[in-house]
Amino acid sequence: MSFGTRLRVRREDLGLSRAELAAELGVSPSAVSNYENDLSSPKEKILLRLFDALQVDPNYLYFGSYRASGFSFSQAERELIETYRTLSPVGQQTVHAVVGALCDYRDEIIADQTATAEEPRVIPLYRTPAAAGYASPVCGEDFDYIPADAAVPRGAEFAVRIQGNSMEPEIADGSIVYVNRDPMENGDVGIFCVDGDMLCKQYYHDPLGMTYLFSLNRARADADVLLPRSSGRTLVCFGRVMLQRRPPLPEQ
Repeated sequence: MSFGTRLRVRREDLGLSRAELAAELGVSPSAVSNYENDLSSPKEKILLRLFDALQVDPNYLYFGSYRASGFSFSQAERELIETYRTLSPVGQQTVHAVVGALCDYRDEIIADQTATAEEPRVIPLYRTPAAAGYASPVCGEDFDYIPADAAVPRGAEFAVRIQGNSMEPEIADGSIVYVNRDPMENGDVGIFCVDGDMLCKQYYHDPLGMTYLFSLNRARADADVLLPRSSGRTLVCFGRVMLQRRPPLPEQ
């Protein structure tokens, strides 16, 4: 016999309607119906009222549903219930408030974990490197959200569709690269803005202060960018492209 069935049988033995029991517990009649049909379980503070309202020992209700799975009330739990019954009404209300707050906190954590598990993470896919540089790109025009599923590298913060062949063979024209905002190191490929132009290039900064942005396709070396320390040109890095390996730097 389940918890809900024992509850219903005991309520009927006492001649209580669902509405009358609900009033004693401080819940709605539909909540009592859910308890009796094993659709939900009462919170701890409701359980304490339920034991008193039904005039039963806790094990009476749980014998059928929990004892079968190896559960029984410990001596410490029995002593807590007996101690609760010796408290004044104010003391019992304090216990209710504390237990209720703890249950609400637990439920919030469970709800957050459930929402996280049910709602897959998404990242923006920018249609061009230039769109990644907009301060406020327009969703549906400059980028779309894509699910960060198993095919997306862990830690990717956004994706960019690459235009042109200057990064072949590592990155083909029209392919998608995934980007995070880890610090750039020599040899990394990144998404850069140089004087307002958005580029996907390989980064190298030499000891003399010269910055190189290389095309991986050396047939397109004409698209390389060289930035001396005193050039006065602006360089902003939007992120590091996540590749399976770091391509070798070209000979300089």
